[in-house]
Amino acid sequence: MAETKTAVDQQSRIAVVTGGNGGIGFEICKQLAMEGLTVILTSRDQQKGIEAVKNINKNNIRFYQLDVTDPHSIASLANYITTQFGKLDILVNNSGVLGTTIDTDLLERLGFKAGDASYENAMLLLKSMKQTYDNAKVCVETNYYGVKHVTKALIPLLRLSAKPTIVNVSSVTGKLENVTNERARAVLSEVDDLTEEKIDEIVEEFLKDAEEDKIESKGWPNNLSAYTVSKAAQNGYARVLARDVPDLIINSVCPGYTQTGLNGHQGEHSAEVGAKGPVMLALNPPSGCSGFFFNQTQISEF
Repeated sequence: MAETKTAVDQQSRIAVVTGGNGGIGFEICKQLAMEGLTVILTSRDQQKGIEAVKNINKNNIRFYQLDVTDPHSIASLANYITTQFGKLDILVNNSGVLGTTIDTDLLERLGFKAGDASYENAMLLLKSMKQTYDNAKVCVETNYYGVKHVTKALIPLLRLSAKPTIVNVSSVTGKLENVTNERARAVLSEVDDLTEEKIDEIVEEFLKDAEEDKIESKGWPNNLSAYTVSKAAQNGYARVLARDVPDLIINSVCPGYTQTGLNGHQGEHSAEVGAKGPVMLALNPPSGCSGFFFNQTQISEF
């Protein structure tokens, strides 16, 4: 009887997953759908999103086109959920970009081996990545501002749920120990005094330094600087939200070094395995757990 009740409860729950057309996002959608939830798979690319829904092939999964950097697109999604379902139970903020381009010629000269998940091979991939101001800006707009704006737009619908839950798919790259700019690390570390405005200031300072080619001189990370800063800012915003909106359950999670298109399909495990942490936090977060950072399925330090 308990199992039947759980199944019925799950079927009444509505989940949105951003960036659900491939990789970890696709697996999160698939696993949530398998649990019986109604899943709204979103993707900026309409055709890829439609194909993803077909590949999952479940009656309880739907597609909705979403560009997390476009306010009109976000508002359209919120309106769709309102008219179709009247509430939202789970938001998984999965959309993200690396903020770099890969120098394929350099990668070849370095002797990079596709499918090799070793640390040494990962370092070769890292050496081949180049960051411009333009892709740094897109990275920040997607990974930080996109997550923030989608979350804000959907909070009113989440608050109509008996168990409003937000999961941000983040990265250990955004841990505070990797934020080498001293002022940024200090501001983001003081969670009791942290505000959305302070996080915005740090992000805008980074973008200004990136535009002026001062990443190294201002002490920002040399590698994946935009990705690191954007994920650290995303984590900071989640902590602020957990503190200021206690009726929400919100946690950040790193899926681990996962084989996805984001990293050239390098990694220690599959997207199916990488989705386990986000799905756990979406369906059954540990009791009283909000405002935490998880490395896969284990609580870790920010």
